[in-house]
Amino acid sequence: MIERLSKQDSKLVMAHMYVAISCLILGGLAGLLQTFVRSGMLQLPKSISYYQILTVHGIVLALVLTTFFILGFQYSAVAKTCGNLTPLQRRLGWIGFFVMLIGTVMAATMVLLNKATVLYTFYAPLQAHVIFYVGMALVVVGSWISILGQILKYVEFKKQNPTKKSPLLSYMVTINGVMWFVCSLGVAATVLLQLIPWSLGLVERVDVTLSRTLFWYFGHALVYFWLLPAYMCWYAIVPKIIGGKAFSDNLARMSFMLFLFFSIPVGIHHQLVEPGIEDFWKYFQVILTFMVVVPSFMTAFSLFATFENHGRTLGFKGLFGWFKALPWNDARFVLPFLGMLAFIPGGAGGLVNASAQMNGLIHNTIWVTGHFHLTVASAVILTFFGMMYWLIPHCTGRKLTKFTNKLALIQGYTWAIGMTIMSAAMHYVGLVKGAPRRSTYSEYGGAKQAAEWIPYQVLQAVGGTILFISIILVVMVFIQLAFLAPKGEEEYPVAQSLDEYQPVTKLVENWRFLIVVTVLLILIAYTVPIGQMFIDPPPGAKGLGEGKLW
Repeated sequence: MIERLSKQDSKLVMAHMYVAISCLILGGLAGLLQTFVRSGMLQLPKSISYYQILTVHGIVLALVLTTFFILGFQYSAVAKTCGNLTPLQRRLGWIGFFVMLIGTVMAATMVLLNKATVLYTFYAPLQAHVIFYVGMALVVVGSWISILGQILKYVEFKKQNPTKKSPLLSYMVTINGVMWFVCSLGVAATVLLQLIPWSLGLVERVDVTLSRTLFWYFGHALVYFWLLPAYMCWYAIVPKIIGGKAFSDNLARMSFMLFLFFSIPVGIHHQLVEPGIEDFWKYFQVILTFMVVVPSFMTAFSLFATFENHGRTLGFKGLFGWFKALPWNDARFVLPFLGMLAFIPGGAGGLVNASAQMNGLIHNTIWVTGHFHLTVASAVILTFFGMMYWLIPHCTGRKLTKFTNKLALIQGYTWAIGMTIMSAAMHYVGLVKGAPRRSTYSEYGGAKQAAEWIPYQVLQAVGGTILFISIILVVMVFIQLAFLAPKGEEEYPVAQSLDEYQPVTKLVENWRFLIVVTVLLILIAYTVPIGQMFIDPPPGAKGLGEGKLW
């Protein structure tokens, strides 16, 4: 393990961070405008549609910001734990970065020109300009190139150290990279083989059922592509920040192995109310979805075991005495911890979404939006902010000062307060009042039911305003740490585990076994449902690609 990243590797990491912070500003502004429009407090000019800013908010934050941040962090993680990147690995990182950047500019331009107002999921029959689809395809292809460089670093370490177990962070990065490559094949297939030919007019129609299924083959695993880097921080970095040791290296590896197995063959649980898929396969994937609860509980146990063990080694006693041992004045710990807390109700809401009967109650209500904001926009993004506050000064050769740390703490608490207000209002009005997602105030038409929703939309606007203030604070901290803070050495914290020198659990690093099981589960879960879309098209359709838009 090296002490600090090289200047060349730091530049690669920071390039990703600059794009991520730019996306946060643009996407956050779009989100703020959404809350004002929904509550009736703002009317957009006729040249800008509500669904245009909704598309900007979803795609720029959920797809672009997260991808750039994750790939930048993962490059730093493999370089830190396995040694500086080779010229080839670094070149792959830069090629991937620029391919993604070009794709992002192409897609964003079409959205801003109102030629790709197709929302975050870009479902057919909504159609975008072909440049949008090509841009999104380039973002995916660029991410594959970047991930190849990261995996090559892991492979290099294994070849040079055949008798040693790989560093935990490098193993986690490789698991996430393999999972991302396998799941993103779905969205790449629907974009390249269906949506681009359709948008060019080469084909008249597309199979909507197939395109949605391919999207959700990718779409649910995307959630874990967001979550696993946060888990990397919780497992391997937070213990070092608090001054302790991680509870178990082997438990962490096993949980990531299970995430690889069960994060992909579960996308149909997003399609429980859709026709064209047999109920058996819907319920089968619901069962697989609930299997993901196991590594999630393993993670929760490991984290709080780490905290308790550390507190007791410092002499704290009692059931919760160890709680006092945690560094509550350190933003690098507090923000990820707030993310952990947010994931408790976020994970519980996920169980509701994946449950067949309960899903019928909240499906397509704003409850689902509230759930996303507890998971990716709270648990994940708060952890990412906490990671930025040591990663950026480490890469720029600066220090996290007391003043900047206090500003970062205010930013974290402000985000938590704003998101609590906004997400709670979304959950309540969606569950109790049945308020729909993706709707504007003007579409309510003055109905009595709409009048009941308005107070909760105002609460969402209040929460959104607080969140935008928090975004301003994030940008201030980022600028400080990237350009203005005093020169110095900021640690890249990587913890040892209590079982650091124990051998790896059998099969956990057997990649032939991991890939075979992953592919087998995907084939079992998807072969028949997708095959039936070719063999038994819905009524009125002659065959795949020959019927109407389904």
